[in-house]
Amino acid sequence: MIVELLKTATLWANLDKFYIFLYIVAPIPRKVLQSETTYKHIEDNGSVSHAKPLPYWKNTFDQRKKTARAKRDPPDLDIGIEEAEVFMSIVVPAFNEENRLGLMLREAVQYLQKEYGQTGSAGSANGGLKHRHKGAQEQANGYLGSGNKGAQREPTGWEILIISDGSKDKTVDTALEFARSLGIDSAGLIRVASLVENRGKGGAVTHGMSHVRGKYVLFADADGASKFEDLGKLVREIKKVEDKDGRGVAVGSRAHLMGSEEVVKRSFLRNLLMYSFHLLLWILTPPATAAIRDTQCGFKLFSRPALPYIIPYMHSESWIFDVEMLMLAESASIPVAEVPIGWHEVQGSKLNVLWDSIGMAWGLFILRAAWAMGVYRRG
Repeated sequence: MIVELLKTATLWANLDKFYIFLYIVAPIPRKVLQSETTYKHIEDNGSVSHAKPLPYWKNTFDQRKKTARAKRDPPDLDIGIEEAEVFMSIVVPAFNEENRLGLMLREAVQYLQKEYGQTGSAGSANGGLKHRHKGAQEQANGYLGSGNKGAQREPTGWEILIISDGSKDKTVDTALEFARSLGIDSAGLIRVASLVENRGKGGAVTHGMSHVRGKYVLFADADGASKFEDLGKLVREIKKVEDKDGRGVAVGSRAHLMGSEEVVKRSFLRNLLMYSFHLLLWILTPPATAAIRDTQCGFKLFSRPALPYIIPYMHSESWIFDVEMLMLAESASIPVAEVPIGWHEVQGSKLNVLWDSIGMAWGLFILRAAWAMGVYRRG
């Protein structure tokens, strides 16, 4: 009996030590600086604007949550999020991307203008409003037509929010020059926010997604490796899985390319590390997240109602942040669709295959343990 008690006491002591260890090493996002809550864009006269405050849906959400607690409302009460102002928001994290950003933006804007219009008018497909005879009502991938005079219309248009993640090159200038080249109709739809110090890709994405106005929010890598027109696939698939509250996530996936020439040509070490990471994901993550074949593709779409269940609780600011987003979605019972997309290798990656793979494995272990042990928690 005494031996068993001693074993139990030793176990609890070790758990306490492990908890303290996690508390020390688990990442905590740094506080956002005042200047980082502003953006610049191109004015109608072609000049760069002064710094303007970014919209911040989380302020309203936090106030509603505080009020709900004061009223002793049930903790699972859906307190909602501010209404969207545009249909599609694109968040682009960019760290020293002056050489690759322009090509990505060109492809993105061509698609967005075609589908969602130049100044908020809607496009023709993949989430856009199809133009039909007067008085007709149509719902095309998310837009409500005008058949009923009193019917509420969906927001239209798009925005791109580029988060320069402590860039030391001309990333900001490149983004603003590209915006200026679009002319008066679309230049103002591109906003550029600058982080004073590098936070990591996860920190930049989380920051950007805290300041979006869209009904749907896509984060897309600045290298343009993902085929941007496949955004239409993500819109269609997210609508199929959204729950009654409109919550959903669509994950762009390269899993179908595993046997392709792009992957086969990679080095043995890179493929070995890739498969090892997938195995680790399968072991350490909860079932729905483990079932996703490609968690790391930088092309993910979120519905606006899903954001309050994910963004306020993010901790990871490194490469592993995608997994935390998916784990948070799973813990909140948010449906996730995995969608095959086009993708190609782009030169100039800042990923160190060996060391960053080791860092991702370590980060995944700490992330999973911190949530399991209660170091991280909702609330």
